Amino acid sequence: MLTFSRGPGPITDPYFQVPLWLQTETRHGCIWAYNPEHLEIIRQFVQAPLRERAPWYESGKKMTFIARLPGWMKQAKNRTEVLRAIDRTRASLVN
Repeated sequence: MLTFSRGPGPITDPYFQVPLWLQTETRHGCIWAYNPEHLEIIRQFVQAPLRERAPWYESGKKMTFIARLPGWMKQAKNRTEVLRAIDRTRASLVN
């Protein structure tokens, strides 16, 4: 189960119970990803100016991890801050 809620301590992998390396704090909450590809998918969604829903979305099948992103990540007013946080996380991988 994916969760973006912030509890005490770092976000951990639900199976192995180890902290995830790709996580960063914003004033709204924590952004985390399992790997660079996961982070890139989140980045593409956040930076998209037009977000169209899949045809099956309205029938109640909202099981994609993009559909489960917290509301503050999806809001246009937070786009710049979220993208900056994702870029900081990506930059930490280059080293």
